Amino acid sequence: MKKQNFIKGSVILMLSAAAAKVLGAVFKIPLTNLLGGVGMSYFSCAYSIFLPVYAFSVTGLSTAVAAMTAKSSALGMYENIRRIRRTALILFSLVGIAGSLLIFLLARPFSLISSGSGEAALAVAMIAPSVFFGCITAVERGYYEGMGNMYPTAFSQVAEGIIRVGAGLLFCGYVNSHGTELMQYFPYITDVRALAAAAGIAGVTLSSFGGVLFLAVINIFSGKKKISGEVHVAPHKEIAGELIKTAFPIGAGSVVTNLTAIVDMATIIGCIGIFGYRGTVPCGVAEADIPRFVYGSFTGIALTVFNLIPSVTNMLGKGVLPCIASAWAAGDKDELRRGTSQAMLTAAVIAVPSAVGIGVLSPQILRILFARQSDEAELCISALRWLMPGMVCLCMSFPVFAMLQGIGKSSSPLKIMLVGTAVKTAGNAAFIPFMGIDGASLSTTLCYAVILGLSLYTYLKAADISVSPAQFFAVGYAGVLCGAAAYLGADICSRTAGDISSAIAATAAGGAVYLLSLYLLSVKVKRQQKTACI
Repeated sequence: MKKQNFIKGSVILMLSAAAAKVLGAVFKIPLTNLLGGVGMSYFSCAYSIFLPVYAFSVTGLSTAVAAMTAKSSALGMYENIRRIRRTALILFSLVGIAGSLLIFLLARPFSLISSGSGEAALAVAMIAPSVFFGCITAVERGYYEGMGNMYPTAFSQVAEGIIRVGAGLLFCGYVNSHGTELMQYFPYITDVRALAAAAGIAGVTLSSFGGVLFLAVINIFSGKKKISGEVHVAPHKEIAGELIKTAFPIGAGSVVTNLTAIVDMATIIGCIGIFGYRGTVPCGVAEADIPRFVYGSFTGIALTVFNLIPSVTNMLGKGVLPCIASAWAAGDKDELRRGTSQAMLTAAVIAVPSAVGIGVLSPQILRILFARQSDEAELCISALRWLMPGMVCLCMSFPVFAMLQGIGKSSSPLKIMLVGTAVKTAGNAAFIPFMGIDGASLSTTLCYAVILGLSLYTYLKAADISVSPAQFFAVGYAGVLCGAAAYLGADICSRTAGDISSAIAATAAGGAVYLLSLYLLSVKVKRQQKTACI
C-alpha cells in the first residue's frame, strides 16, 4: 500500500466520513420507523452509556499509535513500528475488555436510572462488546494512518456502515415480525420494542466486529514488511508508557467535548424556566413545556445542522497528524510549516463557504430538512445563524488539535477544551436570559473561537513556526462574495420558485462566485509573495 500525502489522505478520509454519514442516515431513519419513539428511547439509552466509555477508551488510541508510528517511520525504524503495534494491541485489548465488562455490569442499573425500568438493559448489554472491537480497530487504523495510508481507515469505516445498515435493520425487522415467539426466551422483558432495540444494537456490535475482520484481511494482503537494521528498539514498557501518556489526555478531551451538550441541557432549560423566554413560541405549546420545547428544538435541529460540516472536516486531523509527526521527528521546519499551512487553509476553504451558505439559506434549509417540524425549525433560524462563526472555528480547531498531538503536546487540547467549556457555561448564563436560544448559539461561537485562538497560539509557539495570514484573508473575502451571490440568487428565485429551487440556485450562484474569486485572489497573493521574495 502506497503512502499518501496530506491532501490525498485527507480527501480519502473526508469522503469516507461523508459516506459514513449517509449510511448513518440510511440506518437511523428506517430504524426510527421500526422502533417508534419508545423503542428509540431504549436504543438511545444504550448509546448514552456506550459513547463516553467508547470515546475515552478508543478515541485517543488511533491518534497515539499514529503519532508514534509516524515518528518511527520518518526515522526508518520499522522494527520499532512493529513493536509499537504489538504492544498497543496487547495493552488496549485489555483496556477494551475492561470497558466492555464495565458496560455489561452497569447495563441493568443504568437502565433503571435512565429510563425508570430495566427494559433497556438487554440493549445496553448487547453494545458492550463494541468497546473491545473498537479498541482493536483503533490500533490497526492508527498503525496504517501513521504509515501514511488512509485507505484501510476509510474502507473499514464504510464496511462498518454497510454491515450496520444491513444487519441492524434485518435483526430489528425480524424481531418486530416474530416478537411474540421470541419474547418467551426473554421473560424479564415485557415490551417487544425493547427486544427490537436490542436487535438493532446487535447490528451495531456486529458492524464493529466486521471492522476488525476487514482490517485483518487487509493485514494479510498488505504485502512484504519493510526491514530495517536498527540497533535500538524501544522496550515494551517504554512504548506502553508513551501510548498511555498520549492516549489518556486525548480520550479525556473527547469526554470533555461532550460537556458542552451537558452545559446546554442544564443551562437552557434552567435559565428559560427562571427568566422566561423572550422569543416567539407556537401557540400550541403549554407554558410549562416551553423550556423543554426550546431546548429540544435547539439540540435536535440547530445543532444537528451545525455538526454536519465539522464531522467531515474532523478527518483533516487524521490526515495531517502523520505528516506533522514525521516532520517534527525529522526536525524539518519547512515541511512542518508547509503541512500546517495546508491543513489550516484546507479547513478554512471548506468551512467558510459552508458557514456563509448555511447562514444565508438557513430558512430554506431548515424548512426543507424539517418540513414536519415547521414550528421548531422557525424557532432555530436565527440561532443557526449565530452558530455559523463557531462552526468555522470548530472546523479549523480539529487539525490544530491533531498537530499539537503530532509535536508531543497531547495534553494541551484537554486543557484548552476545559477553558472553552468554562466560556460556554458563563456565556449561557449571561446571554440566555436576554437573548433566549440565540444566547446559547452566541456562547457556543465564543467557546469555539477561544478554543481555536488558544490552540493555534499554543501550537505555533511550541512548533516555533509562523503562518502567513494573506491566504486566509483571501478565503474570508471570497466567502463574503459567496454570501452576497447566494443571497441575491435566493432573493430572486424565491419570488417565483419554492424553497428547494431557490436553495439550489443560490448554492450554484454562491459556489461559482466563491471558486472564481478564490482563484483570482490566490493568484494575486502568490504574485505578491513572489514580488516580496525578489
